[in-house]
Amino acid sequence: MSTATLSRRVHLRGLQLMLLSAACFTANALIIRALGAVQSVDVWLLTCVRFVVGLGLILASFRIGPEAFQPRHLLRHRRLIVRGLLGGAGVYCYYLTVVHLGAGRATFINNTYVALGAVFAVVMLHEPLRAALAVGGTLALGGLALLTNVFGTGAGISGYDGLAILSAVVSAYIVVTIRQLHAEGEHTSTIFAAQCVYGLLICGGPAAAHWAPVSAAAWGLMVVGALCAGVGQICMTRAFRDLPVGEGSLLQMLVPLGIAVGGVVFFHEHFLPHEIIGAVLILI
Repeated sequence: MSTATLSRRVHLRGLQLMLLSAACFTANALIIRALGAVQSVDVWLLTCVRFVVGLGLILASFRIGPEAFQPRHLLRHRRLIVRGLLGGAGVYCYYLTVVHLGAGRATFINNTYVALGAVFAVVMLHEPLRAALAVGGTLALGGLALLTNVFGTGAGISGYDGLAILSAVVSAYIVVTIRQLHAEGEHTSTIFAAQCVYGLLICGGPAAAHWAPVSAAAWGLMVVGALCAGVGQICMTRAFRDLPVGEGSLLQMLVPLGIAVGGVVFFHEHFLPHEIIGAVLILI
């Protein structure tokens, strides 16, 4: 097999994994939305369930040892620790901003990490910023603004907007860090486990302090949603081994589009003309 053929196959595998990741994250968001209609669940608990299920997926799917999941690295590798702490805090911040800003505004601000990540990758990884990718990212962000109706809410700027911006910066830094960790030889499972372990350390105490009874239906939705998020995170982490940050991140723009389509199919919502234009821009 020629080097060019191998390179194309590796790139295709990365694209397939990133698309599967986007589908899983879309399913997670729609399930969490359905959860809101069943029971209002504390954000700390929701985040912890995601991390616990993620760890379960890792232990069930990956072996432990050289060239595989290496738990000891979680305590020894500084970049893994940083990735874990920032990733855990970022998941909680995203859920929190969705609650206080609404899904549209929070999703738009958080997804600006696509553009930020491409810039960070140029500076930190010396990845080229191709003109087509820059134009595509700009179109996708414009489309997302129209799709989420972020400019038509009439809401003023609040501290949660600042938190959402900070979350976007953190997300951009994390995707660059994932590429660095792959280059250093860390396994996908170890990189994902860092988020789960340190996320639980951040969220476990507050979740216990705010504990309230949860119905069986709510537990079921949380677990299924967490499974989708866990598979999505594993696929995305692995895909960044094969894809540049800018290209991989841009594919995640399909998530808000999938959420919008899911809103029509499952929650009987309707697209306004400017939202349809936004969807088309994201696809372009």
